[in-house]
Amino acid sequence: MRKGHTCICALLFLAAPPAWAGPPFQTDDPEPVDFRHYEFYQFGQLSSTPVETDPTGPALEFNWGVVPNVQLHAIFGWGEVIPSNNPVYAPAGVGPSAYGLVDTELGAKIRFIKQTKKRPEIGSFTMLELPTGSYTKGLGVGRVWYRLPVWVQKDWGEWTTYGGAGYTLIHQTQYSSFPYAGWLLQRNIGKKWTLGGEVFSHAHEGLAAPQTQASTLVDLGGYYYIKNPGLQILFAYGHSVFGQTENYAYLGLYQTWGKDKGGAKDSDDKGDNGVHGLLSRMLAGR
Repeated sequence: MRKGHTCICALLFLAAPPAWAGPPFQTDDPEPVDFRHYEFYQFGQLSSTPVETDPTGPALEFNWGVVPNVQLHAIFGWGEVIPSNNPVYAPAGVGPSAYGLVDTELGAKIRFIKQTKKRPEIGSFTMLELPTGSYTKGLGVGRVWYRLPVWVQKDWGEWTTYGGAGYTLIHQTQYSSFPYAGWLLQRNIGKKWTLGGEVFSHAHEGLAAPQTQASTLVDLGGYYYIKNPGLQILFAYGHSVFGQTENYAYLGLYQTWGKDKGGAKDSDDKGDNGVHGLLSRMLAGR
């Protein structure tokens, strides 16, 4: 192989997409931020396999309850790629380490079905990843790519369970589009703790990603409430139980705030404040 081709391949093998997910876990939920409320995360994250280690941080996440049942979402962060350069895994995981801005995530969480005593809530959380990370340094994919999941959630007492499945769509050399799925169970313990665990699985993601093979992980973590619900510490750690060896870790600080109309919480059923009301106001030029 000519030298120029070798350099190009090495750069492709470094380009790993960040594994943004539902903090602090990899599984997400269908419940959007309350209308007129906001969430802000400051966090660090780690994903590693024998092929490559990818620390992320500092990173920032912002969520906005723009209308009832709809949340807008953005993540902006810095990260590092540390290839193992182990010949056992060649040609993957070959090249120099690099640190810098990674791809930026934008998304919209939409709840289609609200939860009742007997019925779970169901929603989607479509996301697109903008190629803001350096493709030549392996900090970004170099093209827009997408996550297309559907999530289901049910609460009872101090318990919550949620999960679902999705598909990551990537059109880039040495990457593969792939399905993923996860399910989580968590419980509130007193006024200060929520603890839970998840099973999360994904198919192989291509030679350019650290996850060159399929893997299933078990992750444990939760929340410590400094102020409930306004300020929390989030944490999680997990390890693969089937497939390729993989580690996952998350540590972050979460803040939430908002303003309810008239000093009371708005009902999601108020049509004038929902999606149809927003469209009507836009068409009316208001």
